[in-house]
Amino acid sequence: MSTRAGPPQAVLVPSGDRPRHAAGEGSTSPIGWGGVARLGLVQAALGAIVVLTTSTLNRVMVVELALPALLPGVLVAIHYGLQVLRPRMGFGSDVGGRRTPWIVGGMALLALGGVVAAAATAWMAEQRAAGIALAFAGFVLIGVGVSACGTSLLVLLAKRVAEPRRAAAATIVWLMMIAGMACTAGLAGRLLEPYSPARLLAVAAAVSLGAFAMTLLALWGVEGRGPAPAAADAEPGRPAFRAALAQVWAEPAARQFTVFIFVSMLAYSAQDLILEPFAGSVFGFTPGQSTSLSGVQHGGALAGMLLAALAGGRFAGRQFGSLRAWTVGGCITSAAALLGLVAAGVFGPGWPFKANVFLLGLANGAFAIAAIGSMMRMAGEGRASREGVRIGLWGAAQAIAFGLGGMAGAGASDLAKMLLGDPAAAYATVFAVEALMFLWAAVLAARVGRMPAVPAARVRASRPAAGEPSIAMTEQG
Repeated sequence: MSTRAGPPQAVLVPSGDRPRHAAGEGSTSPIGWGGVARLGLVQAALGAIVVLTTSTLNRVMVVELALPALLPGVLVAIHYGLQVLRPRMGFGSDVGGRRTPWIVGGMALLALGGVVAAAATAWMAEQRAAGIALAFAGFVLIGVGVSACGTSLLVLLAKRVAEPRRAAAATIVWLMMIAGMACTAGLAGRLLEPYSPARLLAVAAAVSLGAFAMTLLALWGVEGRGPAPAAADAEPGRPAFRAALAQVWAEPAARQFTVFIFVSMLAYSAQDLILEPFAGSVFGFTPGQSTSLSGVQHGGALAGMLLAALAGGRFAGRQFGSLRAWTVGGCITSAAALLGLVAAGVFGPGWPFKANVFLLGLANGAFAIAAIGSMMRMAGEGRASREGVRIGLWGAAQAIAFGLGGMAGAGASDLAKMLLGDPAAAYATVFAVEALMFLWAAVLAARVGRMPAVPAARVRASRPAAGEPSIAMTEQG
């Protein structure tokens, strides 16, 4: 899932109804908090390379090299677009039975892509066309690397973290990723002064190699030997991956959750590129004040993540809600906060704007962590040995939504300005549409896993031959 929160519950599928997996699944011991922290270091390493390539190189291309902002926008879009490969990467780790080789291999490609992209950016100063061509190759490596590494890392968390700890584990891993991105952005900014192409390449190489070394050390011994490789169980005449993807898409809960992820993340990302321009146009914020507004939103998101980490867990004998409730509630509160921004466009400077933005961040953070915790729980529901395909499918839906969301939000605001002639009314219209999308996402989240029970005769009729993993069709919700 995204770098902002990115591709999820105790009540989505009752634990007693969970299908039984093939022999050998779950034979390894759960990962403790130390193992979760080590996987968080891997996520931090991933975030460090991604922020260097999507933020620092973006700035160098636009400011130092005076290139059109469209170029880095297209390169980042390639990084998102290639994440449609996530289901295929997840399937590969399902068949192999181990996630570590895919995490390490993906990080190696990501690190190589970071160095290539930096070298390409430095080369653009002398050979612009050749540098741009090399940059496209670098961002292809980045997209493939993120797909392989990020998908298998989430699968490993989903399979090896005990259920009551999954929301908290997701929070830890995502906070460590955010910390890795923030530290890398700040450190790289200082090391790049004064800027030179050689310094840019040296910093990118140091960050990429350091991230890869950290990944190797953090993963050492975490997964263990793992279960035996899973059977490909493809249908006759169809490629194994296509058969596996069709099997997952045929599962109602997995399909519903995919649609929910796409709609919610589209609404979640569509606000990114227009919130600061809205603050400048309606409230007269300076560039510095607009940047500080981002800190207010991120502070709210951090608080929301920490609150959602309580979901499904028991503290002092009390349970603080379910992941489903936090997901639905986060979507509804996000919609309310966006409607507050609509009101801000109407009332102007008299509106408590910063408090409204903090509430939006709070709701976004709570919803995102609860959704990730739900995803981790649902990964093992349904046909056995398909966890990687499910998480890959959801990660691809998130990446596509993120790639479209920012462009859609900015494009819609420009169109609304042309039609309405008033910037405040234009931004308010876009925020209202995003609020409706969050409400739609809340309805979808509430429906995930709720379907009629399948008659026992149908379950018996669909029972596979001995030795084949079963497809349990049970009442959920």
